[in-house]
Amino acid sequence: MLEIVIVLLIVIADQLTKYLASIHLKQITTKELVKGVFNLTYVENSGAAFGILQNQRWIFIVLTVLICGGIIYFLATQSSTDLMLRLSLAMILGGAIGNLIDRIRLGYVIDMLHFTLIDFPVFNIADSFVVVGTILLACYTLFPVTKSEGETT
Repeated sequence: MLEIVIVLLIVIADQLTKYLASIHLKQITTKELVKGVFNLTYVENSGAAFGILQNQRWIFIVLTVLICGGIIYFLATQSSTDLMLRLSLAMILGGAIGNLIDRIRLGYVIDMLHFTLIDFPVFNIADSFVVVGTILLACYTLFPVTKSEGETT
C-alpha cells in the first residue's frame, strides 16, 4: 500500500511541475533562481537521459512499459520483501510512469531543473526519483543488511 502512495505522489508532483513549467516557463525559456547555481529552464526532450537517442519515442515507450510491468509484478507478488527494496522500486516506478505519460501524451518529456553551477543537463522530478530509487536499489544490492543472531523478522 505504501508503494502505491509513493508512486501516486511522485506522478502527481511530476505532472504538476511539468504543467506549471509549460505554462510559466515555455515562453521565457529560463528563470534564474540562484545566480550561477540553479535555473528553471524549459526543455522538450525527445530523447533519453542527457538527450541521447533523440526521437526514439516508441523504443522508450515499449521499454518503459516492460520495465514498469516487471516492477509492478514484483511488488504485487513479493509483498514480504525488504522495505528498502520496495521503496526504491516504487521511486523508480513513479518516475518512469511520470515520464511515460509525457512520451505518450506529448511525444517528448518536459524537463525544467537545471544546475548551472556544474552545467548539469536539464532534468525533472521524475528523473530525480528514478535516480534516487536506482541509487537506493544499488545500495540495497551491494551492501545487504544481514539480521543479527537472535533478531526476528
